[in-house]
Amino acid sequence: MSKILRVDSSMRNEGSVSRDLADKLITRLNGDNSSDVVERDLAEGIELIDEAWIGANFTDSSERSEEQKHILHTSDLLVQELRDADTLVITAPVYNFQVPAALKAWIDLVARARETFRYTESGPEGLLRGKKVYVVMTSGGTVLGSEQDFVSGWLKHVLGFMGMTDVTFIDGSGLMLDETKPAQAEQEIATVA
Repeated sequence: MSKILRVDSSMRNEGSVSRDLADKLITRLNGDNSSDVVERDLAEGIELIDEAWIGANFTDSSERSEEQKHILHTSDLLVQELRDADTLVITAPVYNFQVPAALKAWIDLVARARETFRYTESGPEGLLRGKKVYVVMTSGGTVLGSEQDFVSGWLKHVLGFMGMTDVTFIDGSGLMLDETKPAQAEQEIATVA
């Protein structure tokens, strides 16, 4: 059974275009209901890394205290969700030219040396290879691929750094500039998934 991990980062539950498009994408990806879909809704809250977390993360796993293991518990859970997934669907609305703070916090918790990437003599190596990633990017005025789009390049880079290089963007950007954009994004979903 394939596993799909859905990470929602819109702070809106009602009227969220990114959530609506992700619903349609998941339905398309799981048309025969044979996939196990795990949902991670970042609007429900996510912890931020702090000094104690950094200290625990950089302590060798065999030497971590019970307190340090407890500090890393959420991060370990999120990393395991990523490891287990065959397909990843991320909703990425653009807030003030960047991803929502909760999505950045999720990235901080999962982008971990020796867990999702490692450094080698020939440079960094991502450890989460072989996954298909869909990013549903929505915005009011920032258009995917424009000079003001700081989201798609950053997400593609950080996902690739962890080994996830097969990334497809569903373009729900520029919603305030083009009222047909949601319908275009739905057509795109039908084409790519």
